[in-house]
Order: sequence, then C-alpha cells, then structure tokens
Amino acid sequence: MKEQEFLHLIRLDRATLTVWIEEAWLSPSEREGERVFEEVDLARARLILDLKQELGVNDQGVGVILHLVDQVHGLRSAMRDLLGSMHEKSGAERDQ
Repeated sequence: MKEQEFLHLIRLDRATLTVWIEEAWLSPSEREGERVFEEVDLARARLILDLKQELGVNDQGVGVILHLVDQVHGLRSAMRDLLGSMHEKSGAERDQ
C-alpha cells in the first residue's frame, strides 16, 4: 500500500512516520520514488502504537522491544529451517 493509505489506516501523521523510519522501526520498500508498505509494516506500526500509547513505553524502550521481537522472529525461522533439515535427513536415512 502507498504511504497515504498506510497513514490513514494507522491514523498517524507523516512527521511521526518519518521518525519511525529514521529510527529503523519501520522499513518500507520503495517503488517509483514512493514508499510502499506491506501488511507486516501495518502490524509493526500497530505494535509500536500499543507499546507507546497503551503501555507507556518510551522511544528507547520501543527500540529495544522491536530489536528483541526481530531476534525472536529470526530464531523461529532458524529453528524452522533446522527442523526441516532434520526431517529431510531422517527421511533420507529411512529410505536407505
């Protein structure tokens, strides 16, 4: 989705969005000179809003939490790959 639609859906002003991108809290792609947002960006922005508005987390805390969330997702992906490799290996051993 384009930036304007994203801002409307998340109910955010452009200046705040710019800060979030500068802080690397959001990383939209760019097409034809325009920022393009995916559903994952929308979910992440909602998480940021919840952290700040509902839980009262300050900006430094938001950065730490987002970093930890990213690490957890990375670990889940690595674990999924490892388990997939183990299943493939055990299947190949059974076939021999």
